[in-house]
Amino acid sequence: MSLHEDAVLVLKGYEGQPELRDVYLEHLAAHPDGVYKPCQAGHVTGSALVIDPERERVLLTLHKKLGMWLQMGGHCEPGDATLADAALREAREESGIGSGLTLLPGGPVRLDRHPIPAPCNWHLDVQYAVMAPSGAVEAISDESLDLRWFSYAEVAEVADTSVVRLLEATLARL
Repeated sequence: MSLHEDAVLVLKGYEGQPELRDVYLEHLAAHPDGVYKPCQAGHVTGSALVIDPERERVLLTLHKKLGMWLQMGGHCEPGDATLADAALREAREESGIGSGLTLLPGGPVRLDRHPIPAPCNWHLDVQYAVMAPSGAVEAISDESLDLRWFSYAEVAEVADTSVVRLLEATLARL
């Protein structure tokens, strides 16, 4: 199964946000390359909120290009077999937590479509949650300016609405 086929199956199985889900499915139906960065009509991305429920905190990255505190995430790559794999890979790369990260069961937590500069136009982000192992130690990557744990309550003070909604949806699933 291709990554494109996996994305379609994942989205068909996602029960939340039906109008936005349908936008994603229409995009993929119209663009066989719609999961990869070269697709100028926009492309599907995978992200993951790294969460430590034991200590009631999340790990956010200060994005180098955007200057905003965000969840880990980015573009799908040819080696990604599934959207979940892409999100987990991004979480590992950007958090520096090399092992022990596990996806929260139940598939994607949210979808978030946001504009990006031309020529790509849109990110159609499929957002997962990833559980950090006990005692996880983060390490900053080249892609971020900073990496920091925030308590659940602090997230609304430092991050935008999309990250706050992702945290709320993740906590509801926990």
